[in-house]
Amino acid sequence: MAVAVRRPQRADARRNFDALLAAARDAFAENGTEASLEDIARRAGVGIGTLYRNFPARQDLFEAVYVEEIDQLGQVAAAVAELPPWEALTTWIGQFVSYAATKRAVIEALNRESEMFRSCRAAMYEAGEPLFLRAQAAGEVRADASFDDTLRMISGLTSGAFVDTEQRDRVIGFALNGLRPVA
Repeated sequence: MAVAVRRPQRADARRNFDALLAAARDAFAENGTEASLEDIARRAGVGIGTLYRNFPARQDLFEAVYVEEIDQLGQVAAAVAELPPWEALTTWIGQFVSYAATKRAVIEALNRESEMFRSCRAAMYEAGEPLFLRAQAAGEVRADASFDDTLRMISGLTSGAFVDTEQRDRVIGFALNGLRPVA
């Protein structure tokens, strides 16, 4: 993977770091970029000093959360690579839906022209596009669709409000069925 979050070496410090990332992701999803750093530290079960030791600036935390989501996309792609093509693609897209929610929460705080952002975008495509192309080659995805089309479609859908996750998943399922070849 082209990008990765730099974790501390010591096991206890790594646990705190990971807890901070998880707490920040949840807090940003709930409250946007204005989420309280004190609340994030409290959710992670650490002191505010531990948060600042790991993330000296709020921007560092935004970027680490974003990069972690990209890393998760890569891990899922590797984990599903041997599944049947359509199952692998839709499983990866399920992780992309989670990523999209985090991205929306922190996008205003990210520099879209930065090397980090460009590297993350490239890493996302490196993770998911081979799954898409494999499904397309297997005849599971229509020939006139592209990976970029698919990401834009899913991103657009996930930007809307849903009654609950079941409704969101059902609507995404309808859209994914539109990727299937026309008989």
